[in-house]
Amino acid sequence: MIIRRLLPLAGLAAVTACQTAPAADSGFLSAYDRLQTREDTVRASIRERRDEARATGVERVWLEPAVMVGNAGSALTESERAMVLREVDRQVCYEISERFTLATTPEGAARVRTGVVEVRPTGAAGSGVAAVANALIPGPGTLRVPGTTGGLAAEAELVAGGEQIAALAWARNATVVGTDTPSLSRVGDALQLAEPFGDAVGDAFAPPDRAVRPIPDPDPCARFGPRTQPAGFVTRLVTGLYVPEVNTGAREAEAPAE
Repeated sequence: MIIRRLLPLAGLAAVTACQTAPAADSGFLSAYDRLQTREDTVRASIRERRDEARATGVERVWLEPAVMVGNAGSALTESERAMVLREVDRQVCYEISERFTLATTPEGAARVRTGVVEVRPTGAAGSGVAAVANALIPGPGTLRVPGTTGGLAAEAELVAGGEQIAALAWARNATVVGTDTPSLSRVGDALQLAEPFGDAVGDAFAPPDRAVRPIPDPDPCARFGPRTQPAGFVTRLVTGLYVPEVNTGAREAEAPAE
């Protein structure tokens, strides 16, 4: 029965591949007027700008912790909001560290500011159904139950000398047919989408002629754990589900109770 219901979704591939609609400007960025919409994207909505001359001169950057903007995440628990912010911080750290030198203090460094402006919750029940169906339906990719996919929208900017050097407004929803793995977590899709958001931040902020660098040693993002998560890959392979606990890196130690 599950298979018969989900198989027609394959015919929706052309529809679900359409771009996500852009999120409304949240007011988090210091300026929006020079953002340009990228037309070469398939699933994500990307608006960005970069001052090429000034971006070329930026080497050291300080990463400010990501924040929830306005009502973003208001339907989530405190723990869920913390998971989303941490994963966004992790992915931005990874990508920026491959293009710039991460400063240990903000003095004398450009700043990267990141705000999560929307989190669309994932439907747990529909994800469970999809995981069972995907295990029984051969072929690449995954099928999701319509109306149960989540999404993420976020903004980021590179600021130096009090002026915006580069900026990005990004949004993407998980697709019904594609590669977005079902999750029993309400923030499962948002956590997965943090990775392509991080990729977009690196691409938007770095000059096009700046090559991706080897991972520094010691890794400035080591607090997030290993950059690759083999346990997460195995879990997805076995269960068909994205499990945040084995996909989002190490957790920072909690402060001892007083």
